[in-house]
Amino acid sequence: MDEELTNSVGMEEKDAMEVDQSTFIPGRNTLEAGQVLAPDPSAYELLHSLTTNWPCLSLDIVPDTFGDNRKTYPATLYAVAGTQADSLRSAENEILVMKLSGLSRMDRTAEDSDDEESDDEHAEAVLETKSIPISTTSNRIRARQFNGSGSAHTLTSTMTEDAKVLIHDVTSHLNTFDTPGTLVSSNQSMPIATLSHHRAEGYAIDWSPLIETGKLITGDNNGKIFSISASEGGKFVADMQPFTGHKSSVEDVQWSPNERSVFASASSDGTVKIWDTRSRSKKAAVSVAVSSTDVNVLSWSRLTHHLMATGADDGEWAVWDLRNFKNAGQGPRPKPVADFKFHKEQITSVEWHPSDDSVVAVAAGDDSLTLWDLAVELDDEESKDTAGVKDVPPQLLFQHHMKQVKEFHWHIQIPGCIMATGGEGFGVFKTISV
Repeated sequence: MDEELTNSVGMEEKDAMEVDQSTFIPGRNTLEAGQVLAPDPSAYELLHSLTTNWPCLSLDIVPDTFGDNRKTYPATLYAVAGTQADSLRSAENEILVMKLSGLSRMDRTAEDSDDEESDDEHAEAVLETKSIPISTTSNRIRARQFNGSGSAHTLTSTMTEDAKVLIHDVTSHLNTFDTPGTLVSSNQSMPIATLSHHRAEGYAIDWSPLIETGKLITGDNNGKIFSISASEGGKFVADMQPFTGHKSSVEDVQWSPNERSVFASASSDGTVKIWDTRSRSKKAAVSVAVSSTDVNVLSWSRLTHHLMATGADDGEWAVWDLRNFKNAGQGPRPKPVADFKFHKEQITSVEWHPSDDSVVAVAAGDDSLTLWDLAVELDDEESKDTAGVKDVPPQLLFQHHMKQVKEFHWHIQIPGCIMATGGEGFGVFKTISV
């Protein structure tokens, strides 16, 4: 099924009533009857929302060939996502391969506009999709682009509600958007691997960024983690001896950005563990209790490799120096480099900015996605009153409202651009703050 949907920015704004001009904090303050929460267009450089037939729990952004550090408009990006259809209509679930184009810059007043700005910068956004049918909900999806054999090809890995791991080659699906005449056969929409090594469903999955032959780790609700490797013939095989040690569900996993054999896991047992795939015992090298509640997500800094961010079920997120984890089992619990209790609901996604190791984005169950600048430091006098708002850390850069936000990712080629998925569809935005 192909879809082409148009999108208009800020439709709610036309009908929104004026709200109190004092600081309104989503998740803290409550709207009065008849009031609608609407974004301030002047705070965004880019802001679009797009909807699909069913909401998606997870998405991932696919790298493209348009170059790095892009700042021109309209913008284009590619992504994949997996749906969560109604339980009575599970046969309608699908993996969506998407192209979002015509992502325009926010309209500015004449005095604020750039004289060289073109009309194309305010084009209408378009979402094009290719559908890959699957029979159940996608709990989490990850994309990995491989550049061997003279041409790039893109694979997706999906953790499904029925405890399977599906691997698809979506190269042809992506090519249909930009190469006229490209067709996708039904066989090309079939998974190239269906792995059933888990005995319970899971949400944790990640591609190794350093192993070009293709390698995955997957974690489940039984606390087990498995590795999956591609053989020389391209067949994916799971190692049936799992990594064990978590006492509860594995919520997230992520490979080290600079060590081929190392990965980290976060669990509802409150711990983060660091593992080495070369270990014959399949036991964690390091285990640290970082929360008294479930640790839902983690993010390893791509730029400063000893830093890791975690997000927990109690709304707290923290930054840890992994160098302090080495002797964690032999003394008091290490203290985080920074920790924040701003969000009042569970943290659902966290990720370091790909090119600024002081900036972190955080999504939470309070319908908000926040941006943080860890480089901000205020002296004691200044810290007493931050912009006149009580209990708001000075490191908070920006708060974006999005209903039931589940997951987001920074676009590594469009600085500051974020794509997120939530209960009402997708959001793509870039603030003036980052």
